[in-house]
Amino acid sequence: MERYAFPAILEADKGGRGYTVTFPDLPGCITEGSTWEEATAMAQEALEGFLWGMERDEEAMPESSDPKDIELPRGAVITIIIAWMDLVRDEMANKSISKNVTLPRWLNEAAEHAHINFSQLLQQALKDRLRIHDRQ
Repeated sequence: MERYAFPAILEADKGGRGYTVTFPDLPGCITEGSTWEEATAMAQEALEGFLWGMERDEEAMPESSDPKDIELPRGAVITIIIAWMDLVRDEMANKSISKNVTLPRWLNEAAEHAHINFSQLLQQALKDRLRIHDRQ
């Protein structure tokens, strides 16, 4: 399984209301959390989304810095966040999205009366039209 590990810097909010998380090797990958646990969970989610976006845009992955070489702001701590990209890719491929469709009122009413699941029917119709039997 492909994985990336990047150091993350957690800095306590000056007002004591949580933590800000930054990744020195990934400018722009920033998140926060109200507690230490929430901040590290949000860091993993941010890292996964950021790396997935880089892959989608065919950007080169940066090298991960050695944590001992990172200068920390006063009071900050460093932790390693891991992204298992095989799992992330699978999750993103299966992520549901919403689509608006337009159809005549009479057809909508007839379908609702017949208890038709619009999402399920549209998915099956698209798979049939595209000759997709399994997710590619």
